[in-house]
Amino acid sequence: MDDSHLVEEKTCSQELFKGHFLHAFRDTVRLPDGSMTSREYVVHPGAVMVIPLLEYPPGSLRVVLERQYRYPVQRVMIEFPAGKLDPGEDALACARRELSEETGYSARQWARAGELHPVISYSTEFIDIWFARDLTLGQRQLDAGEFLDVFAATPAELLQWCRDGAVTDAKTLTGALWLQNVLSGAWPLRWRDGPAPHAGS
Repeated sequence: MDDSHLVEEKTCSQELFKGHFLHAFRDTVRLPDGSMTSREYVVHPGAVMVIPLLEYPPGSLRVVLERQYRYPVQRVMIEFPAGKLDPGEDALACARRELSEETGYSARQWARAGELHPVISYSTEFIDIWFARDLTLGQRQLDAGEFLDVFAATPAELLQWCRDGAVTDAKTLTGALWLQNVLSGAWPLRWRDGPAPHAGS
C-alpha cells in the first residue's frame, strides 16, 4: 500500500522542554498538499506492560493488577504492572525487572504479545506487551516515591471493570483485549522460559 500521499515532511525542529524523562519538540512540517504547519509532540523512551497470570487457588486463574495514584488525572487507577525502558535495556529484561520490583512476583515463562502506541497524536511512546505465568512471589522493591497496592482479580472481574468504566487506563484496556483473546484461543502465544531475576535486578 502506497501511503506517500499521507506523509508529512519535517523541515525544522525546535526543542521546547527537556525534563527527567520527557522531551518535547515543536516541528515545522510540510503537509501532503504542500502547505506548512507545526506539530508538537513528546519523545518517550518506550515502556513495557506485563499481564501476569496467577494460578491461585490451584485450578483457577487470576491476573495480578495494581492500584496507583496518577497525579495528572488526580485518580487512583487500576493497571497492569508496567514501566519505562532504561537506555539500551532489552524489553524482556525490563518486563522481568518491573514485575519483580512492583509486585514481588517472578515468572518462569514469558510470551511477547505485541506492541501498542497509547497516544499517537502527541507522543512517540510505545509499550511492549508481555504475558507472564508460573509465578513465584518474592519481595517487592519499589522505587523511592513509588506507592501502589498489588492485588489479583479474575479475568471476568477485570472485563467487568473495563465495561463499567472502573478501568480507563489505555494500556490496561488493551491488555484486557489481549487477555480475552488469548484465553479464548483466538490469539495464541509463543511461550519461552525466562529465569527469575536476581534480587535487586
